[in-house]
Amino acid sequence: MSAPLRVVATAALLESRVFSVEQRTISDDEQTFTRDVVTHRGAVSALAINDAGEIGLIRQFRAPFDTEVLEIPAGTLDVAGEEPLAAIKRELREELGCEAATWTMLGRFMVSPGWCTQVMTIFEARDLTLVERAPAGPEESSASVMWCSPDQLRDVLRASELIDYTLAVALHRIYGRFFDVD
Repeated sequence: MSAPLRVVATAALLESRVFSVEQRTISDDEQTFTRDVVTHRGAVSALAINDAGEIGLIRQFRAPFDTEVLEIPAGTLDVAGEEPLAAIKRELREELGCEAATWTMLGRFMVSPGWCTQVMTIFEARDLTLVERAPAGPEESSASVMWCSPDQLRDVLRASELIDYTLAVALHRIYGRFFDVD
């Protein structure tokens, strides 16, 4: 029986402000191969639900798809030493213009484990107070905020258009089978 697969060497390929790319050499003593891996600090997102049961969304431009995307508030853990809850509180204020009195962690999810180390921590935010938005960056500054009912979002999930996975996972965690798609 061969040894389990393990990373035996790592070489940096690219360093950027948001992520890095490295080539990892993997071996099990019988075979050796390489994989390129994007390393990421992690990210946070929040399903913000107001007293009317509406969910706060942001529609903002996303360069990889050259279009606006409907998302729940989210952001990268880009402040050194910042805990996920502190990061999402900052993002909620920046993107949606809200503060929440009640926070519940809905889970931690691997975004794309075949090639990226990014883990998304998703929270539920309730007991909201509207505050002035504090956008950080050109995408957030040009973004629009909207509040949708669960029924409206169920229709979004059932449409054939591409959707943000974080929105889908958060909705499923809160509403369960209500959002299952045939």
